[in-house]
Amino acid sequence: MNMISESIVKDMSLAHNGHLKIDWVKEHMPVLNRIRERFEKEQPFAGLKVAISLHLEAKTAYLAKVVQAGGAEVTITGSNPLSTQDDICAALVEDGIRVFAKYNPDPAEYKEHMIKTLETRPDLIIDDGGDLVTILHSERRDLLSQVRGGAEETTTGILRLKALEKEGKLEFPMVAVNDAFCKYLFDNRYGTGQSVWDGINRTTNLVVAGKTVVVAGYGWCGKGVAMRAKGLGAKVIVTEIDAIKAVEAYMDGFEVMPMLEAAKHGDYFVTVTGNRDVIRKEHFEVMKDGAILSNAGHFDVEVNKVELNALSTSTRIVRKDIEEFVMADGRKVYLLAEGRLVNLAAGDGHPAEIMDMTFALQAVSLAYVNEQYKNIGKSVLNVPYELDAMVAQYKLEALQMGIDKLTDEQKSYLDSWVE
Repeated sequence: MNMISESIVKDMSLAHNGHLKIDWVKEHMPVLNRIRERFEKEQPFAGLKVAISLHLEAKTAYLAKVVQAGGAEVTITGSNPLSTQDDICAALVEDGIRVFAKYNPDPAEYKEHMIKTLETRPDLIIDDGGDLVTILHSERRDLLSQVRGGAEETTTGILRLKALEKEGKLEFPMVAVNDAFCKYLFDNRYGTGQSVWDGINRTTNLVVAGKTVVVAGYGWCGKGVAMRAKGLGAKVIVTEIDAIKAVEAYMDGFEVMPMLEAAKHGDYFVTVTGNRDVIRKEHFEVMKDGAILSNAGHFDVEVNKVELNALSTSTRIVRKDIEEFVMADGRKVYLLAEGRLVNLAAGDGHPAEIMDMTFALQAVSLAYVNEQYKNIGKSVLNVPYELDAMVAQYKLEALQMGIDKLTDEQKSYLDSWVE
């Protein structure tokens, strides 16, 4: 196969720089390296086709190479128009992986890349946000029959999968990688927490200390964003729809209030809910001059861009990834990265050491689905605990750390109801 002729990428001359980026993250992903060694010996995907839709940057590229090392024919596309890195795409094509992706394609191109990826008729998929699954279950049901199952990366994707499952329409098993301990405890909290502020800071070049940050949503991602904002010296307000999470945010030392009140105080806004219209017309109308809006949810619907445009008298790009909206009263509101994932659209995403665990889970979950797809039904499945624990153990060993083990007496004590 000639992957260059079969692929759609921007510029193959960028491949050298892409290889350098991939080599760098490989050096910082020891858990995934260990999985790769296992896959090279066991060849769990021999003779199979795997389709991947993820944010197409260096860490994702290395996951694709690990799956390829397990014997798969891999095709990959992006999961966000602004997170694809063209040099990474070129490097993957040189490494024998079919790629359909470019940075900032128009909506029609973006959809075409997804469909072309599915038209390779994959046996297994790795999805981000449920995009591949949604296309398979709606407009391209003709491509469903060969799919054995797959793994899903995000909260948003799992919500979509569970909606399909609830309606009895899910046609193959999907593992909810996002819900694994080694994903949400580290990737969602520490990964999102750091990478969101990496993206905001490199884009704005403005100080955070002393400012007020409004974090919409206090799930694991919101916890990380709020924690890092506090560490940078900001005053933090959390908005929530869940009373339990709101109390948790309060106990963690943050102010809690409705968005309509928080909108009056915020200098920075970060949405991390997975829902639409979290910041909308009534909020824009009371914001301070100079407020900066960003989103860290999967889709660009959390900040209502239609209403923001309607309220503004003029707009312009004032800096890469910063759009200025001038209100009728002269106030200026700024939106980062078109309201798309700020940590990937305006940055490089999560640190390599964090994605090491997440992508290790993706790799072993995909192998698990391939082994068990005939037995596990058409459902959304949790990552088996033994796989979660294995990834954590590999991480500890990479850190050269050890933990205690229960003695036989301790095990007996825990298993008994007798004093």
